[in-house]
Formats: sequence, structure tokens, C-alpha cells
Amino acid sequence: MITRFYLLLILVGAQPGLAADGEAESGQLETDSLVIDRIERERAVQDNRSVLLAHKRNYLLPLTYAARPNDDVFEAGSSDFGEDLDNVEIQFQLSIKAALAEGLFTEQDALLVGATVRAFWQAYNGDISAPFRETNYEPELFWLTPVPWKILGGDASLFALGFSHQSNGRSQPFSRSWNRIYASVIWERWRYVFQFKAWWRIPEDEKDDPLDSDGDDNPDIEDFLGNFEFTSAYRKNDYEVSLMLRNNLEREDNRGAIQVDWTFPLQRRFRGYLQFFNGYGESLIDYNAHIERIGIGILLSDLL
Repeated sequence: MITRFYLLLILVGAQPGLAADGEAESGQLETDSLVIDRIERERAVQDNRSVLLAHKRNYLLPLTYAARPNDDVFEAGSSDFGEDLDNVEIQFQLSIKAALAEGLFTEQDALLVGATVRAFWQAYNGDISAPFRETNYEPELFWLTPVPWKILGGDASLFALGFSHQSNGRSQPFSRSWNRIYASVIWERWRYVFQFKAWWRIPEDEKDDPLDSDGDDNPDIEDFLGNFEFTSAYRKNDYEVSLMLRNNLEREDNRGAIQVDWTFPLQRRFRGYLQFFNGYGESLIDYNAHIERIGIGILLSDLL
């Protein structure tokens, strides 16, 4: 039987988010902790083999609009896309996790595996046969443990140490990938939930020829995606707002990204979802292109 602390541990894979006010799902009364609220919901289904646990957000955005799609990368690579990319496309993300082991070093730690797929689909672009423009895959392996630290007056509930591989599964010249080791801490105060995640990229060999299959596909990716990400979220009356910030902290070539998310009730388990992104690294194929996009759709699994 998974312990209460273990259920707390598995939440660190998701970006911070919040539970609904009032009575929680599965008949559990809401506590003063947004993290514990999520624990109660996962406890209700932890032994059900027909249920998958969410890792990051799961959503469908049937309508997204980018002011300036990144045509340049496809033109340079002799793609059939070229200047024909639509400003409007569909996006969706599927993200799950599962426990591999617990009690490795203490009675309260755990080892988990996660997988996330995010797709960018030119579904309304009949001129180029409505292709999937980009799909990103991110398997992870991470170890988690509760910690007693205090940060800015709040409780640092969890610490995670993990390995992440991210790639778009494409051949040259459109192949993009990188491997990271990351550390993450999550804490809560005044019903705000915060997460700080920092990473170190595992070096790869330089390529003699950009079209070589072996070697680094994107050696400058840290110049655009940086080495850390900070997320904060707040819920009020079943409406949730979250903010993600990322930056490379360089003076001369300062680059980063901001994402603002708003979720709101629809019916039963489904929630409305509005997403705004501005900056670098929306997808791997666009890691070095500045993208501004807004999208609206349905959230299939909330954060906390």
C-alpha cells in the first residue's frame, strides 16, 4: 500500500497547480493544503489498473494562434512546409507517470518514471495536407523525497532529482534533442504553490557536418532555454491562474519565455483552458525562434 508521504512525492512531476475549493473529489473534504488535496484524489485511484496518473498537464487546444509562425527552419531544410504554415493550429499534450519503487533510501522516498508527448498539428492547413508540424517526446526518470526546508516562509514539501531526455524524433536537418539532469523543489504558502527547477545539460560531441546523425543537434539550446524554470500558481473559487518564467540570465543576449495559464470549470471532470506563451523554446523545432501564441481548449487533467 502506498503511503501518504509517497503520494505526496509523486506530485512533484507536475508543475504546481491547485485543487478545487469546497469538497474534493472522491468525497474527500478539502484541506488547507493544495498539495494534500491532490494526494486525496490520487489515493482514491492508486490501485485501479484502469487509471493512469497524470504527470504534467493533459489538454487539447483545438484553436491556437501564433502571430509569426517559424517558417525559416523549414525553408532552410528544404521542407514542403516553407512559407505555407498557418497561423492557426491544434495543440495537445499527454503526460503520465508511474511508480517503479519506493523506500529506496528512506521509508518516504520513491523512484518514478514519466512520459510526456506534446504535438503541434497544422490541422486546418489543407494546402500542405494538414501535417503534424512538430511532436516532442520527453521520457523521465526521477527520485523524490519530502524535505523539511523552509523557503520564504513556506514549507518546501518535496525535492526531486531526475534525468530527462527530450527529442522530436525526426531525421536531419530537423532533428532536435538534448539530455538533462535536473533538481526541483516545490513548496506552498497562502494557497500559492511554487516550483523551482534547475538543470544541467549532459554534453554531446560536436558534429563535423550538420547533417551527421551522431552528435549535438542543437549546441546552443541553453542560450535560449537557459538552465532553470520557475512556476507559480494560485486558485480562487475554482478558477486557477499559473505563471511560468524561464531565462538564460545573460546580459547581452538575454532570452527567456513566459507562459500564463488560466483554467476554469466547464462540466464534470473537464475544465476550460486558456494558454498564452511568449518567448523561446515553445517546441524543440522552435527552440531558437521567438514565438507568441494564444490558445483555448479543454483541460483533461488539472495540476493539483
